[in-house]
Amino acid sequence: QVQLLESGGGLVQAGGSLTLSCTTSGGTFSRAAMAWFRQAPGKEREFQAAIRWSSGETYYTHSVKGRFGISRDNANNTVYLQMNNLKPEDTAVYYCAAAAGGTPVIYSLLSYYEYWGQGTQVTVSS
Repeated sequence: QVQLLESGGGLVQAGGSLTLSCTTSGGTFSRAAMAWFRQAPGKEREFQAAIRWSSGETYYTHSVKGRFGISRDNANNTVYLQMNNLKPEDTAVYYCAAAAGGTPVIYSLLSYYEYWGQGTQVTVSS
């Protein structure tokens, strides 16, 4: 069974940086894309960034463009989220997701992803 495990969350001051990692274990699948979502208390889970596994093409939600960077390590089946200039409104649980390649291909949709991690807490203090 495929499992995703996030790490790297924590407490950081506004303006600081964190790098999240997501590793895959427990099985193999044809990985089409991986992504990061976040969920703040009382809010829905929201798309942040995605990376197309074969090409490395990246996609971001508007609010994090220029501050967040998603990257991948193909050999180790790991995806990263570099987060810079963090703001208190970035406080949330961050989830890693993996897609095996279903359709339609809409990277911002939760339903596009078959596998999810348990999440890692990111707290940004002002």
